[in-house]
Amino acid sequence: MIDPPLRKGWTTGACAAAAAKAAFAALCGHGFPDPVTIRLPRGESPGFVLSRRERGPNSATAGVIKDAGDDPDITHGAEIIATVEPATKGSGVTFRAGAGVGRITLPGLPVPPGEPAINPGPRQQIIANLHDVAADCDLTVTLSIPGGEDLATKTLNPRLGILGGLSILGTTGVVLPYSCAAWVHSIHRGVDVARAAGLSHLAGCTGKTSEAAAHRLLGLPDLALMDMGDMAGALLKYLRRHPVERLTLVGGFAKLAKLAAGHLDLHSKASRVDQSLLAAMLAELGAEPERVEAARGAASAAQALILAGTLPLGDRVARRAREVALATLSGGIEISVIAIDRTGKVVGRAD
Repeated sequence: MIDPPLRKGWTTGACAAAAAKAAFAALCGHGFPDPVTIRLPRGESPGFVLSRRERGPNSATAGVIKDAGDDPDITHGAEIIATVEPATKGSGVTFRAGAGVGRITLPGLPVPPGEPAINPGPRQQIIANLHDVAADCDLTVTLSIPGGEDLATKTLNPRLGILGGLSILGTTGVVLPYSCAAWVHSIHRGVDVARAAGLSHLAGCTGKTSEAAAHRLLGLPDLALMDMGDMAGALLKYLRRHPVERLTLVGGFAKLAKLAAGHLDLHSKASRVDQSLLAAMLAELGAEPERVEAARGAASAAQALILAGTLPLGDRVARRAREVALATLSGGIEISVIAIDRTGKVVGRAD
């Protein structure tokens, strides 16, 4: 049986554009269009059903429930609300952060400190769709996300200096299932903020245990710790274009074994540990044929590591992972790799 294709979804930026357009139409006396249709940068014209419609004496408010399709997006089901009010003639469109939308406090992000966390792409989408209602757009647009402040604690926003809520994101307006676009965006913005803060040594970590190990072993500030998760390629490729002096990759042994095999996406859906590679490394280290064969048939990377005993399999994996990282970065950055087990104990290093 063939699985049905995954459904695409819509970004918070697209939802905000739809809510703002509907509110502006009501403010202009046209009523609330429901569904409201918007234009996206690549030509799509999706329609959005309104979750709320409120008309005040000098303002209008509309809401849209975000549908992320089949993507496991943390903002799926959140309500994106736009309140539109007239502003001083000639002022254009200005944006405000309502409840649940964050505010920028650190340099290095696409919008400056003090501004609401509404990225340039969504701002352009909102303005373009407001102009479809009326050419004269001197307006204040306030965006809100009920519960957004709590949701933001589960994202990297607090570490990036985005306080008080979520960000309004999306370049194309479309969410592709399992593209992990929001995570990749957070990795890129983390590098930008760290560079703007003058940090020259960053650590790419595969999870919370790795992050704790990096903190303990390297003494780096939180701003230098990049939660790359399985997205090693996203971090390495971005650093190739936006380099720092030094990068340390800190990860679980199994994750780094995948990187050592040349995989840049370390998720189980994208790559698997190559037990044959680990067995070959053990052979290179002088392990007996019986141990090599046992490693080849091992059920996990952890089991291969146990079979290695005192042989430095962790160091060999770290060295190969470092070589892959160096090749991806194309030089210019000093690379170190630290492999850890599930408890955070160091089981391999390459400097």
